[in-house]
Amino acid sequence: MSQDSPAQDNPAQNTTFASNGGQAHGYLALPASGSGPGVIVIQEWWGLTDHIVNIADRLAAEGFVALAPDLFGGRTAHDTDEAGKLMSELPVAKAAQDLAGAVDYLLGHEAVSSSTVGAVGFCMGGGFVLMLAAQQGDRIGAAVPFYGVGEAVPSQYSGLRAAVQGHYGEQDQFYPVSQARELESQIREESGVDVEFFYYPAGHAFHNEHDLLGTYDPDSAKLAWQRTVSFLRERLS
Repeated sequence: MSQDSPAQDNPAQNTTFASNGGQAHGYLALPASGSGPGVIVIQEWWGLTDHIVNIADRLAAEGFVALAPDLFGGRTAHDTDEAGKLMSELPVAKAAQDLAGAVDYLLGHEAVSSSTVGAVGFCMGGGFVLMLAAQQGDRIGAAVPFYGVGEAVPSQYSGLRAAVQGHYGEQDQFYPVSQARELESQIREESGVDVEFFYYPAGHAFHNEHDLLGTYDPDSAKLAWQRTVSFLRERLS
């Protein structure tokens, strides 16, 4: 959430950027080379946690400039009740503006070498990836939702221009695989972009080794990560 006053203490925050007429906060990771394609990393309902910081760091290690906006304004959740409350209290429209500000920030950053940015998000963040891509048009070059859910998932995709690579669990109790397959078809039909969803023998949040749901699947996570990095490199040259 954008902040006009200092955010609550979250040591992960290391950068600020303009958004909603104020300042938003996040975590920025730069590659060792000093420059690379830009990628926005969108948090789960837990907040800007060590896991999301790790994702940004891993992308930086692969040569990307990665920015993870802090949509909860410094807060993080420690159980599902708290996470659900934070997610329900997050105004989708304001979060969308913060994410648009993150796009502006990366495209104007001296370290970003790409003319478009990628977006990778998980759970709630996967829904925001699709929303951001639908709203930002050709400024987003690659959209990667991991088991995206929540109010941010768009109802239509005519404005989407980014190629989409999705990662969904076949045993996802939050988002049944049948709905994921319907979503894949809808995006392809309404946008006309390249769309490929991958389905894994795993549950929700299978990519998060710290997930409190106990559904982390290391084999599926490894494969999904390899596919994501290759996709981003191909689409954000």
